[in-house]
Amino acid sequence: MHRTHTCGELRKEHAGEEVTLSGWVHVIREHGSKQFVDLRDRYGVTQVVLEEKADIRRETVVKVTGKVVEKPKANEKLATGEIEVQASSCKILGPADPIPMEPEAENTEETRLKYRYLDLRRPDMQAKLQFRDDCASSVRKHMHAHGFTEVETPILMKSTPEGARDYIVPSRLHKGKFYALPQSPQIYKQILMVAGMDKYFQIVKCFRDEDLRADRQPEFTQVDVEMSFVEQDDVIALGDELLKNVVKDVLGKDVKTPFPRLSYAEAMDKYGIDKPDARFELFLHTLTELVKDSEFKVFSEAPCVRCLVAPALSRKQIDKYTELAKTYKAKGLAYLQVTKDGVDSPIKKFLSDEVVDKIVKETGAKPDSTILFVADKEKVANDALAHIRNALGKQFELYDPEELNFLWVLDFPLFEWNEDTKDWTPMHHMFTMPHEEHLQYLESDPGKVLAQAHDIVLNGTEIGGGSIRVHHKDVQERVMKAMNISEEDAKKKFGFMLEAFQYGAPPHGGFALGFDRMVALFQGETDIREYIAFPKNKAAQSLMDDAPSDVEQEQLDELHLTVKK
Repeated sequence: MHRTHTCGELRKEHAGEEVTLSGWVHVIREHGSKQFVDLRDRYGVTQVVLEEKADIRRETVVKVTGKVVEKPKANEKLATGEIEVQASSCKILGPADPIPMEPEAENTEETRLKYRYLDLRRPDMQAKLQFRDDCASSVRKHMHAHGFTEVETPILMKSTPEGARDYIVPSRLHKGKFYALPQSPQIYKQILMVAGMDKYFQIVKCFRDEDLRADRQPEFTQVDVEMSFVEQDDVIALGDELLKNVVKDVLGKDVKTPFPRLSYAEAMDKYGIDKPDARFELFLHTLTELVKDSEFKVFSEAPCVRCLVAPALSRKQIDKYTELAKTYKAKGLAYLQVTKDGVDSPIKKFLSDEVVDKIVKETGAKPDSTILFVADKEKVANDALAHIRNALGKQFELYDPEELNFLWVLDFPLFEWNEDTKDWTPMHHMFTMPHEEHLQYLESDPGKVLAQAHDIVLNGTEIGGGSIRVHHKDVQERVMKAMNISEEDAKKKFGFMLEAFQYGAPPHGGFALGFDRMVALFQGETDIREYIAFPKNKAAQSLMDDAPSDVEQEQLDELHLTVKK
């Protein structure tokens, strides 16, 4: 027996018992001929007293047998602090070389990922993985309670365009052909609805070959949900209840449902972004018409002029936000300082007193505030001001960081215009059902079509989205045609799905939650790598095992592949 108890289990009521503990040597303290060892496992730390010094280093794995004794003075920092184990034997189970990183130190990301097995020994990392498991268990509990069946869908699938690049896998048996790793189970879950499964869910791995950031990985996990014979309100109500229950289970917090709902148009008008942080009310204003006749050409010649009212900013702070605006393609920031003595700014001389007064009135700016303007294309103005707004909220503590603010954004455009390809592309994906009254515009004016789509946002981060799906073959073909997908291409890439729709498809819809993002945000973090056991770095590399790596020529030959140098 390697242990009778864990290192976090013993209390003073165990005093006098003979026990065996196994774990890692966390700290060694010398006191005369004795060694005091803090022995650690994932459950806690117990102090062990060795009467004779043992030849051990930190992080050595040892097995200790001895008697539990009550300490004369408890260590209140440890749950086991009322006792210690006086060892009669200490056996080394796993010797340790000098460790290449100090787990408790502020290590670089490169070091932490290279020695991830050491990094994961830290109690806070183990607590994060446990929290992730708690969230997954809660999701499964509540989905099963609602009659959903968990069904696994293929990892090796047909390559179909879904928005991002596919990871492709060569076939050894079928020369020159490839599988793809799923960007999502979208097509399979729709076919499960055609198959009559009615209520499906899955906690599933997805793969997208795209540029990485703190909340994005090449492989990620999502909670995937699909249900038949539902309308959009039914799907959203399930999402409300699921998230409310998971938050209660894992955090012990109550969140009020139903969650607020915003249209896409309203979100863009108020916040400039389709994933707004609604914990604070700092709204954007459109002043294009108001300033179009001004002498300030930056305003009068711009296609769009938008602004927001910030707390009073110094010139240095304005310069900082100007640089932030430029990262979102804005040429710069104009500003007006509103004080109790009036309005001041280098641009004031180009604006009449009447226009300045109208700007102050329109924006509701009060003394001790700064109005920040972006004059550019509407998308640039929205992007820049939305991110400035988020930065202001954080800098001036305009919200409670402990609050969990969920909201739904609805009625997205079905398509957006791609300037590079000169085509309409789906804002979400091509399987999203248009609003019934907008079907008439699919051929004549695709940009006018709104979709029965819904995104769920938490504290300014999109954590999921979904829609009512297309379930009629003719409607799906019309959507594809609007995207300039030929009938031949549609059949080649999606023929099996279109064929399935011919044999009785129920109305259906659902959503997917970005599980990694959700878990991180529940604990106030944005870096999802902290909640993934073995993540990739920003270059999509695994530093611990050196993936991706070269393969032997023999393997390439078996797969009928030649690598271009």
